[in-house]
Amino acid sequence: MSISREEFRNAMARLGAAVNIITTGGPAGRAGFTASAVCSVTDDPPTLLVCMNRNASSAPALRANGVLCVNTLAAGQRDVAAVFAGVTRCPPGERFEAGTWAPLITGAPALQGAVAAFDCRVAEMVEKGTHIVIFAEILAIRQGSRHDAGLIYFGRDYHPVGTEG
Repeated sequence: MSISREEFRNAMARLGAAVNIITTGGPAGRAGFTASAVCSVTDDPPTLLVCMNRNASSAPALRANGVLCVNTLAAGQRDVAAVFAGVTRCPPGERFEAGTWAPLITGAPALQGAVAAFDCRVAEMVEKGTHIVIFAEILAIRQGSRHDAGLIYFGRDYHPVGTEG
């Protein structure tokens, strides 16, 4: 039995996931993209897994810089997610004009107001099909307010999750 790309993508649209902006910064410049394919791998050492399309405009800078920041978005940051997802057709070099950014330890931009920012060093990259699976060791974490609602992607749209207050 063969599963078509369309059937797979339609089923995956029903798997809700946190919305993240993955950024990098360093000698190869700043770059970033919106991703929902992010998960915890282990807490010793603290490591995340991030999936990135190998044709993403951010891929060369991320590979060269060897660092990234996973910015988990708050409900009010939907517009920033759209910019980094390419929905607004904003040129990649102008994406960082959306939001306020400041590096933590690695030099990768961290988004002010994010629910959490995980500043990481790339430990390993594995190519699988159309994507690159990145294993990223966390060097620093900045957490937002415990009362911030998060942002998830479900049914091909953004939705707030949790409550503020």
